[in-house]
Amino acid sequence: MRFPNKTIIEHLHQTYPAGTRVELLQMEDVQAPPIGTKGTVYGVDDTGSLLVSWDNGSGLNVIYGIDRVKKLQVTQFQSTIFGGFIIEKILDIVCN
Repeated sequence: MRFPNKTIIEHLHQTYPAGTRVELLQMEDVQAPPIGTKGTVYGVDDTGSLLVSWDNGSGLNVIYGIDRVKKLQVTQFQSTIFGGFIIEKILDIVCN
């Protein structure tokens, strides 16, 4: 596998800044989260991999050129009061 150049890495940083929501489309790993799992990007490493905190607790990276995700757009938060605490749920919409 060839690693992406500096220009591609910078593009990935701009396209997937920390906090970006993504949905898994394909991952080549026996321990991969199920297709359709959503997560939050917390970084991009020097090999172009997206560092993702998956909603199901997994921490597997999205490998550049092998795995695939689609970017989601956070449109709003839904707030609920539960036991005196405010719980916020992120509502995701797929970016076109």
